[in-house]
Amino acid sequence: MKNSMKLAFCGVMAALSTVLMFLTGVAPTATLALPAIAGCFLIPVVVEAGRSWAWAVYGVCSVLSFLLAPDREAFLFYLLFFGYYPVLFAALGQIKHKVLRYGAKLLVFNAAVALEVLLSVYVLGIPFETLAFLGPLGPVVLLVLANAVFIVYDLALEGLIVQYLHRLHPRLGKILKGK
Repeated sequence: MKNSMKLAFCGVMAALSTVLMFLTGVAPTATLALPAIAGCFLIPVVVEAGRSWAWAVYGVCSVLSFLLAPDREAFLFYLLFFGYYPVLFAALGQIKHKVLRYGAKLLVFNAAVALEVLLSVYVLGIPFETLAFLGPLGPVVLLVLANAVFIVYDLALEGLIVQYLHRLHPRLGKILKGK
């Protein structure tokens, strides 16, 4: 694929991701869902243009989301995890041993969660007590539940990638290569 086609394709994917991040102001209940969906637009970029282009799209979307997304917490979710995870998914998928692969994925996820909580509390000013609504073990319970949801998200992302490779990649690949 020519660089001009890659650039145009990546620009469209970046625009779609940015629009979803902008919509966090319209649908504030989708603070987690919209960044997760916005990150999924990087799957075609990884497949069709490569990981280096996908990292560039993530960078562009992060900057544009910082400037345009009204929901600061949704922006943090995109910046700290959902935006780059589809790109990282491809790299982590190369780890052959399944336990090591999931260990690495969980390590990345938990580091992102810890950083998101710290930034939410100390930068955005969200009171830490909101995490303790389940009592003194509330943060631990939420972290365990978040890890369970992450595993479901990871499996769903894998299924989405498989469906993309089987259904859209053959057609989109031909279009982008000019055949």
